[in-house]
Amino acid sequence: MINGLWLWAIALIIGFPVAVVLLGELIHRLQKQKQPFVATLQIIRNLVLPVLIFLLFTQHVLELPPQDERVRSIQTLLWICVIHGALSLLNTVLFEQAKADTWQAKVPKLLIDLSRLFLVLLGTAIVLATVWNADLAGLVTALGVSSIVIGLALQDTLGSVMSGIALLFEQPFSVGDWLKVGSLVGQVIDINWRSVRLVTLEREMVVIPHKVISGEVIRNFSRPQRIHAERVQVGFSYKDPPNLAKYVLKNTALETQGILANPEPYIFTLGYSDSSITYEVKFFIEDYADLEEIRDRFMTRVWYAAQRNNLNIPFPIRTLYHFHGPTSQAEGSKKFAQSLDSIPAFVPLERDYNLRSPDINLQHFGAGENVIQQGYPSSALYIVIVGIAVMTVVDPNGDEHEVLQINPGEFFGEMTLFSGEVSMITVRAKQDLELMMISANEVDKMIERQPSFSREISQVLEIRRRALNNLQKSIQPNLRR
Repeated sequence: MINGLWLWAIALIIGFPVAVVLLGELIHRLQKQKQPFVATLQIIRNLVLPVLIFLLFTQHVLELPPQDERVRSIQTLLWICVIHGALSLLNTVLFEQAKADTWQAKVPKLLIDLSRLFLVLLGTAIVLATVWNADLAGLVTALGVSSIVIGLALQDTLGSVMSGIALLFEQPFSVGDWLKVGSLVGQVIDINWRSVRLVTLEREMVVIPHKVISGEVIRNFSRPQRIHAERVQVGFSYKDPPNLAKYVLKNTALETQGILANPEPYIFTLGYSDSSITYEVKFFIEDYADLEEIRDRFMTRVWYAAQRNNLNIPFPIRTLYHFHGPTSQAEGSKKFAQSLDSIPAFVPLERDYNLRSPDINLQHFGAGENVIQQGYPSSALYIVIVGIAVMTVVDPNGDEHEVLQINPGEFFGEMTLFSGEVSMITVRAKQDLELMMISANEVDKMIERQPSFSREISQVLEIRRRALNNLQKSIQPNLRR
């Protein structure tokens, strides 16, 4: 008996450290290989193995009887550790290595949690029957009666849980999707046993029980595709040709950051209202979270585009024609004359131009809008009256570089004024711009009247080409990398 006791003691003293070291080495190698079984092996090393050694020590070294409560307690702890390790292994094999299109990847997390709860309850029953010799029949009867009482008390909560299970099996949405539930719009941040949590555009969290959401019509803005179509209505005057209005709206949408070019925007003539023709712009965005910012950006640019193209966004008829009509042309002419006084002295402009002349007129651009775009033709000279513009160039890698800044009193557009070629640069409004646009034909007439104006244009052209060449030389080493 003494020899057997000593053999067990020596085996446990030597075997436990050796097993810990071997498992540690195996875990270290698997961590380097990024294998998913590391978590299960850590449970075995840190929990199962120490409890097993302690159980063997109490039974074979201390020789405590199997019916001793201390031995039973250790056995119960060992079963708990084994169940924990088995569930970890099962989760690793079935779900952590699952590919995107397999059935394992499509199993809802709530169902996995319920299955784990069932297995834990089953393991608990086995432990009670095996270790503590519990009467499972009586225990099941007691649990059945208790379940009825608990079910009646928690019927609303259980109803939400069952509705949640049904929703998750159907999977109409997932975390990250943007939903409209009734009149509420928000992004799903959590789906738990009882409810769905949304964050609205106002950054407020809303908790909707599964029982409520299962009875509502759900619109998912993120499926089947993440792109979302938004509709915006704009009204223009009856005097403005519909085709021109639709052309301006479409170009404005295409030039607005965040609006997709594919699918392209659609413009519909929606109806003839009391004071305007109503147009509907249908454009597509990639992320619903950016909707408010993109819609604001588009609606802001519509005003500038309307001003540049002489389109009128009217007030109601009584206000427009009875109050503002007689003075609008006079005010515009006064503003045009003030702009003529603001341009540099070396620009030979005459004072008898018509406000709406196609050869010379005032144009407005909002901050961020492109006046001239790289890769597109431009045949006009622009003089900055108010605001600041920047000249940029895009390299072959798609990176944009600033060449120089254009301030009030300076002009641009000279690089492609007479060549008919596409522009090598982009000129963008850094601030809201008021520009005097002069056509190439009118610039020709100005040069005939004052030949020195040609030298001014040539000098500015040479300076800017030199700045552009210097920039291109500086970015060449980066392109080679």
